[in-house]
Amino acid sequence: MNPTPGERPSWVDDTLYPFESHFLDVDDCSVHYLDEGEGPTLLMLHGNPTWSFLYRDMIADLSSDYRCVAPDYPGMGLSSARRGYAFGPEEHARIVAGLVRGLDLTDVTMVLQDWGGPIGLAAAAADPDRYSRFVIGNTWCWPVDDVQFSAFSWLMGGPIGTFAHKRLNAFVEQVIPRAHSLRRPGEAEMAMWRGPYPTPASREPTHVFPERITGARPFLAQTRYDTMATGLTDLPALLLWATRDPAFGTPVLRRMEATFADHRTVLLEGANHYWQDDAPDAACRAIRDWFDDSAGDRAAT
Repeated sequence: MNPTPGERPSWVDDTLYPFESHFLDVDDCSVHYLDEGEGPTLLMLHGNPTWSFLYRDMIADLSSDYRCVAPDYPGMGLSSARRGYAFGPEEHARIVAGLVRGLDLTDVTMVLQDWGGPIGLAAAAADPDRYSRFVIGNTWCWPVDDVQFSAFSWLMGGPIGTFAHKRLNAFVEQVIPRAHSLRRPGEAEMAMWRGPYPTPASREPTHVFPERITGARPFLAQTRYDTMATGLTDLPALLLWATRDPAFGTPVLRRMEATFADHRTVLLEGANHYWQDDAPDAACRAIRDWFDDSAGDRAAT
């Protein structure tokens, strides 16, 4: 069940999520986003089955010195999808690009994780001059050729996964808690993760993603090509890598380092896949240090 466009549903806990909600119509979808603070713009993109709630602690920290913009994809979080929206990464990328244009964001640092990686890079390739750097953590931007990923896509994108997602809300109930290592979400937090997905029909957006790991090969190949062709891979990148993530391990990190030559790698020791929630303090320190060092380098020249 999508929330009513332009409204914040009653299940939202204002104590855990103490930010003003904003809504923008993009391609007939009501896109919810947070817009907190002033300074260099950080565009924070989530993956599956999360939403802007994932960045709450980082926004609380970084908004004192940065403008933090965190949207929800249509059908996820507090965003509503138009009729016929298919919830694939291609559509989400167009929505992100439309939001950036609608808000006229420039000199943007994109923060990417999970499906936010290919979605964000595809959006950036549509308007490369709006972006200046990337923060990239535990994600990818190329067609999958790994047996582990392919098997996961086949299993969770098929009948077993359909039952697990739609009837048991497995991504929320099982994956989110297990993808934390340094802390465990409390019951109030889990209620916020469950909030957007109360019915089998409302879980369609989280169900689409697993199959698309292999089913979106043309999109992923085009994204890989476009990020290189538009010069995005030449921009500075901070690679924040959670060391306990069972999906995006060292081989993926090494490939990302080879993709973004001008990079700094910071390992988030002991953190798991949802590092924004598992190790927000360490992530914020790394971002601040990186910006400070970049400013120092510019001053020295």
